[in-house]
Amino acid sequence: MSDKMRHGLTTAILLFILVPVGEAIWLDVPTTGTKCVSEEIQSNIVVLADYIIISEDHSLKPTISAKVTSPYGNNLHHSENVTHGEFAFTTKESGNYIACFWADAKSHGNKDVSINVEWKTGIATKDWASIAKREKLEGVELEIRKLEGAVEAIHENLIYLRNKYCYSLFLPCLLTLISQVLWIKMACREADMRTVSEKTNSRVAWCSMMSLGICIVVSGLQVAYLKHYFEKKKLI
Repeated sequence: MSDKMRHGLTTAILLFILVPVGEAIWLDVPTTGTKCVSEEIQSNIVVLADYIIISEDHSLKPTISAKVTSPYGNNLHHSENVTHGEFAFTTKESGNYIACFWADAKSHGNKDVSINVEWKTGIATKDWASIAKREKLEGVELEIRKLEGAVEAIHENLIYLRNKYCYSLFLPCLLTLISQVLWIKMACREADMRTVSEKTNSRVAWCSMMSLGICIVVSGLQVAYLKHYFEKKKLI
């Protein structure tokens, strides 16, 4: 494989992995319960999606309800008793955006309801035909413009991944380091308090010994004085 082909393959893989793309999803919604799909999206990304019921049994006209919520639980889209629908929004926070679907009661004949969901994010939401017509782009110029958009999307995704995983990897290490520093600080403080306590105990012991010595000397002087006094008075 030549270097040129290898470079082209690497670029294609990066574009596939890092660039937000459109995605068609086929869901089988059970008669009871909810079926959800989610995608982790960073902030300030345009999301476009549409969904439609696919039914081979024309005698039934099943309907569904749909709800889309943000990572913080904000309601971004909610519709009931519909056969198809669409929603569009620009993400305000990074995280998992969830779209849930459930079949409306007694509209499906106790059969699972199949739904086709087309979910587009980021650069996949751009209408390149309209952009080319508005800015009078064609051929190579249009392809270069698409590549510029893809490179910009890759750059934004790399920044998002770097911030996310660096935070998740280094936060436990930082907390461990802080706890170790606090433990060392407490150990040093305890050692200082122990040293102060030992010095205090030593000083108290010396003071006690000095007090005892002074008491003994004073008592001896008192005994000698009394003995001298009694001998002088010829009492003993």
